[in-house]
Amino acid sequence: MPLEPGTRLGQFEVLSPIASGGMGEVYKATDTRLNRTVAIKVLLSHRADQPQLRERFQREAETIASLNHPHICTLYDIGHQPGPEGSGEQGATDYLVMEYLEGETLAERLTRGPLPLNEVLQVAMEVSDGLDKAHRKGITHRDLKPANVMLTKEGAKILDFGLAKLQQEVAEPSIRLSEMPTAPNTLTAEGTILGTLQYMAPEQVEGKVEEIDARSDIFSFGAMVYEMATGRKAFEGKTQASVIGKIMEHDPPPMSSLQPVTPPALDRVVKRCLAKEPDDRWQTARDLHEELKWIAEGGAQVSAAAVSEAKPAQPMWRRAIPVALGSLVLIAITSIIVWNLRSPAPPAVTRFALTLPPTEQFTGANRDIVALSPDGNTLVYAANQQLFLRSMDSLETYPIPGTEGAQSPFFSPDSQWIAFIAEGKLKKVSITGGPPLVLSDATGGQEAGDPMTPLFSIQGRIRAC
Repeated sequence: MPLEPGTRLGQFEVLSPIASGGMGEVYKATDTRLNRTVAIKVLLSHRADQPQLRERFQREAETIASLNHPHICTLYDIGHQPGPEGSGEQGATDYLVMEYLEGETLAERLTRGPLPLNEVLQVAMEVSDGLDKAHRKGITHRDLKPANVMLTKEGAKILDFGLAKLQQEVAEPSIRLSEMPTAPNTLTAEGTILGTLQYMAPEQVEGKVEEIDARSDIFSFGAMVYEMATGRKAFEGKTQASVIGKIMEHDPPPMSSLQPVTPPALDRVVKRCLAKEPDDRWQTARDLHEELKWIAEGGAQVSAAAVSEAKPAQPMWRRAIPVALGSLVLIAITSIIVWNLRSPAPPAVTRFALTLPPTEQFTGANRDIVALSPDGNTLVYAANQQLFLRSMDSLETYPIPGTEGAQSPFFSPDSQWIAFIAEGKLKKVSITGGPPLVLSDATGGQEAGDPMTPLFSIQGRIRAC
């Protein structure tokens, strides 16, 4: 039975319920001795007499108590309150006292759609930093998912190490996954593993307890980042069997196919996290954190060719054959090409219409609203106080994160950067994604106040790209 407001657990007074899950119920409470607000996690009363669950509850306390990190929820205390006289252990209450966090879970945030790229990288760096701390202490979370990450003003916090497994302990399958309850609104009712299944590594799905380690958390982390960036789960299905099949046999679509501004480097990082074999994943959360940090600092602007895996070189004689054949063909067609060049055909004319959806409206009234890249492949325009990107071979447009308040966009000569004016600064952003960079103050001398002034005086600065 849920605890009523005013219930006392030692020095703590229950104020209101916060949430409930497979391990217990969470309440907002007051520490009457230290006069501070805390969160109390109580072992479900109807399971308090089960020794296995009480052992897991005790292990959760010991696990969290050994961690001290800004991106891991802090444990303050642990308590046991006996039941009424004569009720025995069945009426007892075990509880944890943790810091009270104001904010929302990542799962709640994702109900509103994907996160902007800069937020994806920030949350991912903070969570991977917390995981690195836990893994260095030999602790595996084993239940990393959006519902177990809290977003606060101070940053992301990892919650609920109730399923953590110390690497030193021998796994005891006393409580099977199929017996674990799930959170509400999952694919099936209580008693299945669908509450966490979509973020489980293949070795967890197969029940290979002895193979679960830090790399299993890295798989779950990859599934979580995929969802943050795209707004879709990496492994989806209508039934438990279909989800398991996706996890075991299929790779999710590249994030860039769902969110075109995703940097190739981030696509590569997540793909490696989601490798089916643990040996093919990132081996430590530390390496993963450093890679994400590099992307956030601008490394995401490398080309797709630079991050693709190198293919093994072919033998010399195999490479020589196409070269020789190509030379003969080249000699045969050179005269044809030269002849055709004497009478060049007029360049093709391309016409297109740019129709904004009802929810969008062009920003500003000057002529620097729409820009076409020099290579003719990409279009950018300013609407709703933000820049939008469109490939000329597609009708889809996408907002460019970090360009709020942007005006007067134009492309660099190599078509790889977009420059714009925002907040009195000349900025640039890569068409492949990443945070905008400040080039200089956007001053235009005596014409600076004229919205119709062409940006020729500052367009030259974009050559610094």
